Amino acid sequence: MSLLPTQHVPVMPAEVVHWLAAQPGQTIVDCTLGGGGHTRLLAEVVGPTGLVLGIDRDPAAVERAEQALRGLPINVVASNYSDLPEILEQLQIPAVDGILLDLGLSSDQLADPERGFSFDCEGPLDLRFNTQEGKPAWKLIERLGEKDLADMIYAYGEERYSRRIARRIVERRHKNPIRTAHDLAEMVRSCVPRGKGRTSIDPATRTFQALRVAVNDELKWLDVSLGRLPQCLRPGGRIVAISFHSLEDRPVKTAFQSNPQLRVLTPKPIRPSDEEVQRNPRSRSAKLRAAERKDL
Repeated sequence: MSLLPTQHVPVMPAEVVHWLAAQPGQTIVDCTLGGGGHTRLLAEVVGPTGLVLGIDRDPAAVERAEQALRGLPINVVASNYSDLPEILEQLQIPAVDGILLDLGLSSDQLADPERGFSFDCEGPLDLRFNTQEGKPAWKLIERLGEKDLADMIYAYGEERYSRRIARRIVERRHKNPIRTAHDLAEMVRSCVPRGKGRTSIDPATRTFQALRVAVNDELKWLDVSLGRLPQCLRPGGRIVAISFHSLEDRPVKTAFQSNPQLRVLTPKPIRPSDEEVQRNPRSRSAKLRAAERKDL
């Protein structure tokens, strides 16, 4: 399968290298490979005597990285990042120097018309990172009752109009079920007021986020991973997490603060510069947090 080159622009690349304290010869894990931008940068820093392990649930991201990053000190694995302890055991790597979690969605997934991540695509409303696992989003909204649908949209999207949206989905599916991202986006826009100002987000954003989080069990795997990943670090090794909404940032902050194995390095989250936000508007909501494994 021939894939188009990545369109994804890595967020806060210099900050990632700084807070991971990446050095030549180290072993670093990029738990969310995506377009491979952070992976490539880290591989260039660790050099031929080091290794970057790139992990992703999305088979397309893994295949693209294998093609684009050939020749660099990189090992790419198709897996859930929560499986890192088992992956390292298989590779006979006792501990690593750094772990990166760049949460959320990549531009490559948004650009794929068959995945349904982009609001206006006419492809199926799928939203899964791995289309071989679980059920697509269109099946989820077809089977959930109105209350459960509203609760999900509120809990995972923090959408104040969740009940209105759920009611409209249920009314609509009896006549003309929603099958595409475009259909859902248009329906949500019809019942959610659009914010004022040039920087206001699309009214469909929170509903799509909720469905994506639900079909991929994102918060479950994040919680599992935040409990497991620190044990993979050597003493002095660092973990860096970039989140894009409060549902991701809160558990990261709590896990870093409450884990006795970790020392928090960023009391307040690091934000992208104004220049970066201008260059890459998708970085505007990013928050970076870092912690270091204590020498117990």
